[in-house]
Amino acid sequence: MEEFIKNFAAQWDETDLDEFTPECEFHELEEWSSLTGLAILNMIAKKYGVKVAPAELKAAVTIKDVYDLVQSKL
Repeated sequence: MEEFIKNFAAQWDETDLDEFTPECEFHELEEWSSLTGLAILNMIAKKYGVKVAPAELKAAVTIKDVYDLVQSKL
């Protein structure tokens, strides 16, 4: 999960790495936008070879939720 969090955090420009924990409710971060969401979906597809639908990402509350979703598709 640590590597996933680092990859997830790399999609953000201004948010400190310390903000990103498994329990982080990423939609609540000030920097969150639809473009960040697209970057996350792209990162997941490239690094993990998994397709996550935008609605699935929107339904996720925490980074752990996204991680678990990716793991379920591997």
